[in-house]
Amino acid sequence: MLQQVNGHSSGSDARGEESFREDLQEFLGGEAPPLHQLDDLTKVNPVTLETVLRCLQARYTADTFYTNAGCTLVALNPFKPVPQLYSPELMREYHAAPQPQKLKPHIFTVGEQTYRNVKSLTEPVNQSIIVSGESGAGKTWTSRCLMKFYAVVAASPTSQDNHKIAERIEQRILNSNPVMEAFGNACTLRNNNSSRFGKFIQLQLNRAQQMTGAAVQTYLLEKTRVACQASSERNFHIFYQICKGASADERLQWHLPEGAAFSWLPNPERTLEEDCFEVTREAMLHLGIDTPTQNNVFKVLAGLLHLGNIRFADSEDEAQPCQLMDDAKCEGKGSVRTSASLLLLLEDPLLETLRIRTIRAGRQQQVFRKPCSRAECDTRRDCLAKLVYARLFDWLVSVINSSICADPSSWSTFIGLLDVYGFESFPHNSLEQLCINYANEKLQQHFVAHYLRAQQEEYAVEGLEWSFVNYQDNQACLDLIEGSPLSICSLINEECRLNRPSSAAQLQTRIASSLAGSPCLGHNKLSREPSFIVVHYAGPVQYHTAGLVEKNKDPIPPELTSLLQQSQDPLVKVLFPTDPEEKSQEEQGQSRAPVLTVVSKFKASLEQLLQVLHSTTPHYIRCIKPNGQGQAQTFLREEVLSQLEACGLVETIHISAAGFPIRVSHRNFVERYELLRRLCPRTSPGPHSPSPDEGRSEWSPHTEEATLQPLLWDILHTLPALTRAAATPGDPAEAMPAPVHCGRTKVFMTDSMLELLERGRAQVLEQCARCIQGSWRRHRHRKQERQRRAAVLIQAAVRSWLTRKHIQRLHRAATVIQYTWQRWRIRMACLASKELDGVEEKHLSQAPHSPGSFPLPQVQTRLLGAIIRLWPLGLVLANAAVGIRGFQRKLVVWACLQLPVGSPSSYTIRTAQQEQAGVMSIRALPQGSIRFHCRKSPLRYADICPEPSPYSVTGFNQILLERHSLGHM
Repeated sequence: MLQQVNGHSSGSDARGEESFREDLQEFLGGEAPPLHQLDDLTKVNPVTLETVLRCLQARYTADTFYTNAGCTLVALNPFKPVPQLYSPELMREYHAAPQPQKLKPHIFTVGEQTYRNVKSLTEPVNQSIIVSGESGAGKTWTSRCLMKFYAVVAASPTSQDNHKIAERIEQRILNSNPVMEAFGNACTLRNNNSSRFGKFIQLQLNRAQQMTGAAVQTYLLEKTRVACQASSERNFHIFYQICKGASADERLQWHLPEGAAFSWLPNPERTLEEDCFEVTREAMLHLGIDTPTQNNVFKVLAGLLHLGNIRFADSEDEAQPCQLMDDAKCEGKGSVRTSASLLLLLEDPLLETLRIRTIRAGRQQQVFRKPCSRAECDTRRDCLAKLVYARLFDWLVSVINSSICADPSSWSTFIGLLDVYGFESFPHNSLEQLCINYANEKLQQHFVAHYLRAQQEEYAVEGLEWSFVNYQDNQACLDLIEGSPLSICSLINEECRLNRPSSAAQLQTRIASSLAGSPCLGHNKLSREPSFIVVHYAGPVQYHTAGLVEKNKDPIPPELTSLLQQSQDPLVKVLFPTDPEEKSQEEQGQSRAPVLTVVSKFKASLEQLLQVLHSTTPHYIRCIKPNGQGQAQTFLREEVLSQLEACGLVETIHISAAGFPIRVSHRNFVERYELLRRLCPRTSPGPHSPSPDEGRSEWSPHTEEATLQPLLWDILHTLPALTRAAATPGDPAEAMPAPVHCGRTKVFMTDSMLELLERGRAQVLEQCARCIQGSWRRHRHRKQERQRRAAVLIQAAVRSWLTRKHIQRLHRAATVIQYTWQRWRIRMACLASKELDGVEEKHLSQAPHSPGSFPLPQVQTRLLGAIIRLWPLGLVLANAAVGIRGFQRKLVVWACLQLPVGSPSSYTIRTAQQEQAGVMSIRALPQGSIRFHCRKSPLRYADICPEPSPYSVTGFNQILLERHSLGHM
C-alpha cells in the first residue's frame, strides 16, 4: 500500500515536472516570434531537438526551405520546382545587397559571403563550401545553383572582347554539370539523380575577382554499377539517354533497335527528367567535343551494353573453355560479334580473352593458358566493361578540365565546391558504401575540428568562463576504419597482399578479433552472412564481407588491357595507349611495384582533399531530406530527426547561440577601435566598470600585452556610452551592454557587439572626416583668396606693362612717320624745283613795259592774280577750242606762262598765230578731256604752303611749258 502511494506520488511528481516544462516552453515560445519567422535556429528558445524540429517543419510548411543554424545553413529539399527561388534577378539582389546576411537565408547568402571574402583587399583567403547530406537531400542541385550564382556575379568584364571570353568560360563551366551528371549519376532507391562519385569543383578567380576558369577533381566513381545494379535501381543515365534519344540512323550504327533488351539496363520503362539526350550532346559540343567524337563515345557505350548480354554456361570438361548458354547461344554469339564490331576488336580474340586466363610462372616466365570457370568468365566480362567505362569517365573529366581550366598565371584565388556522396545504408552494403561513409566521417570530423572542438578549446585556452557543450566526436569511428597499426582498411589491404583465396568468414573473424576493443564495432548475431557493424556518426551500418577483398583488389587481367590496346577504334586507342616500357618489362619478368588497392587510392585522394579544405575558409551547407519518398509538402519528423542527430546540428546550434563567433587579437582590436577613445575621456575603472581580470585567469603579461592593456580597457569603457546611444527610448533591453570578453590574447564578442563597435567607429570616423573636411575647406578658401589677390596684382602689372609698351610703340611709329614725311616733302620740293625752267620771275610791278603792250585796268589786274593762282585751269582754258575768246583768252595764256611782272599796259597780247609761234614746247599736253576731283587730303598740312606768294605758282602736279621770250606788243 505504501509502495503504491509512493509510486503514485512519484508519478504525480513526474507529471508535474512535465507540466512545468510544458508551461515553461509555452512561456518562452510566447515571448518569441512565430516559428516560421525565425531565420536562425539559434534564436529558438529553448534550443532542443524538439523545438528545432518544430521550427524547420513550420518553415517547410510555409515554403521557406533555408534556415541558418549558426555557422551552418540548413537546406530542406522542396521536392518540387521553385523557379523564383533561383532566378538571376534574385542572384543579383543578393550580390548587390550591402549586408546579404540580413536578407532571408539562402544558398546565395553563403555564395556571396565566400565571394566577398575572396574579394577582400586586406587578406583574401581561398574559400570552400562543403555541401553534405544524405543521398537525395539536394546536394547536386545546391552545387549546380551555386555554380550558376558565381557565373552571374563573378563575371563583370569591361571590354566587349573580355565579355565574350567570360561568357564562353561561364557556359563551359555550366555545361560541365549535365555531362558529368549523365556519366556519373544514376537512379537509386533514395534519389533519382544520385551522384555516384565525389567531385571537388575549383572555381578560379583572377585579381579582379572575375571567373577565369575551373577545375574538376573526382573521387571514387562507382564503376561496379556498369555491370551490377541493385533491385529497383538503374545504371548510369547516359545508357538510358542513348537508348531513348538516338535517331534512327544512330540506332542503326550503334545496333540499338527499338525495344531491345539489355541485361545491364534495368527498369528502362521509367522515364526521368535526366533522360534528356539532346541536353547532354549540346553540353558536350560546348565543351569542345565535336559530333564525330561524341558518336564514337556513344558507340563504345553501346558496345558495353552488348557486352553485358554475353552469358556463359558451365563447361562439362574443365580443360575446355566455357561455352555460351544454349538457350541464347545465337543471341550470345551475336552479342559477341556486335560488341567486337562496335569496339573494333576481333571477335575470336575477344571471346578467347574472356574465357581463357594467361598465367606466367617460373623464372623463365613461361606462359600457361587456363580455361576460366563460368564465374571467372562473368568476372572478366564485368571487369572489361568497368575498365572501359572508368577510363572513359577519366578521359571525359580530363577533356572538361582542358576546356574550362585556366592558366595558373591567370588566377590567384579560388572558391571550392565539394559535392560528395551522402551517408548510405542499404540492406546490402559493400566496399563502395564503406568508402562513402568513411569520406563522410572525415568530413564530419573536419566540421567538428574546425568549429565545435576548436571553438571550445580556444575558449579554455583563453581563460573564458564557458559551460562546455558535449558534442559527438567521431574520432573513435575513424580510428576503427583507418587507424594504425590495425584497422578495417589495414586488414582488408593485408588480405589483398596475401597470395591466397579470400574467405568472407575468415575476414569477419579477423576484424572481430583484432578490433574487439573498439566501441564503434559491432556484430549482428542474427545475420546469416558474414558481416560486421560500424557505428557511424549517422547511425550503425552493417557491411557484408563477401566480395570485399576482391573489390578492394580491383584486379585487371593484363590480357584484357592488351586486347583493348589492339583495338582500331581511335577513342579506345586514346583510352588504352601502348606503353613499350611496360610491355618490355612484363616480357622480361622484372618485378613491378605492388598495385595500390581501392581503399589505399581513395584514402590518399581523401587526404589530399582535406589538405585543400584545411587551407581554405570552409562554409557548410547541410542538406536535409524531409521524406524518403521524394514527395512535396511532406515532412516526416522521424527521418528529419535522425538526420539532425547524425550531423550534430543541435550541438552546433548550442555552441553558436552561447559562443562568441567574433574573435580578434588584442593588437588588431586596438588598431581598429582605438578611435573610440575619442568618445569619452580616459578614466580610472569605477566600481561598475569591468575590471581587467574579469573573464580572465591570472597570467603574466608580455611587454607588448602590458602596453596594449590600458588602451584595450579604455576602449572597453566606451561600450556603455555606445550602448546608450544605440538604444531606443523606452527599450531597457537594448540599453544593456552586449556581452564581450577579453581573453589572454583575443577579444571575444558577438555579432551584435561587433555591429555596435563598428557603428561607434563609423561615428568617430565621420566626426574626424567632418573636421578634416572643414580644415581642408578653410585651407582651400585661404589659398584661393591668396591666389586671387596674387592674380589681380599680376594682371595689373601685366596691363601696365602692355600699355607702356603700346604707347612706346605708337610714339616710335609717329616719329618714324613724321621723319619719313618730312624727308619725302623735302625731296618732293627739291624735285619740283629742279623741274622748274629758270628762276623765279620778278614781281609784275618791276617788269619792263614793251612798246606793244597796253595797260590793264585794275579789275583785270585782280583777275590776273586769281588766274595765276589757278594756273592749271588757265592752262585748260588756254587750250580749249571754244569758250573764252579775245582778251580773256590771251590773258589766261599770259598768266599761265608767268610773263615778267610789269605794267600791264606794257604787255602785248599776240594773236593766236603769234602765241602759237611764241611757245617753243608744251610738256605732257593733255589728251582729250580732263576732270578735276577735289577732296580733302589725309595729311594734316597738305593744303598749306610754307611761304605763300600771291603770284607764285606751286604744286607738284605742274605741267611745265618751255617759254620763248615774248615780244612786247
